[in-house]
Amino acid sequence: MFWGTKALIERYTLPEMGDLWTDTYKLKTWLQVEIAVCEAQAELGYIPAEAVETIKAKANFDPKRVLAIEAEVKHDMIAFLTNVNEYVGEAGRYIHLGLTSSDVLDTALALQLVASLDVLGSQLEDCIQAIRYQAQQHRATVMIGRSHGIHAEPITFGFKLAGWLAEMLRHRDRLCRLHSEIAVGKISGQSEPTPMLIRRLKRSPVRSWD
Repeated sequence: MFWGTKALIERYTLPEMGDLWTDTYKLKTWLQVEIAVCEAQAELGYIPAEAVETIKAKANFDPKRVLAIEAEVKHDMIAFLTNVNEYVGEAGRYIHLGLTSSDVLDTALALQLVASLDVLGSQLEDCIQAIRYQAQQHRATVMIGRSHGIHAEPITFGFKLAGWLAEMLRHRDRLCRLHSEIAVGKISGQSEPTPMLIRRLKRSPVRSWD
């Protein structure tokens, strides 16, 4: 169940992107989801607020310890929760209360995808600005046009770059739409959650680069 850095080909991976697809970052997103649900449940009066403060202050994990526990219990989420509870203590009994494993797995994966799109969005914006600058610099630079794979009437290199710029702007629009569509969590519990809990979780902020 653990991907490790082999999920991405290292030599083709941006360091900041690779960091998002490690076991450590994946478990970090699991913990973010668990804490967000605890906060929502405390706000609704389902669990003690002081327990949530303890959880937020003490919650942690050790990826190697999680793997060791998983080797014994044969369940990744149980292994993770067992390790987190080793740090939290008594208040850990409120972690994962009312949830099922896929609630955490699916929502955490969405967080990883959103973070990945943030990286892509930042890189894309740099690319757009570079193309825009070069298009302006070369608006009078003459070059050979092409039609059917042969020379055609002359154009400017700036004009050609402007076409690339328009394409990249469309790609940015597509990524912005994807960012919005993918930033979705799923907290359904073993049967169904309360509508109040769903509304509380929907108010959690999601980063955006658009």
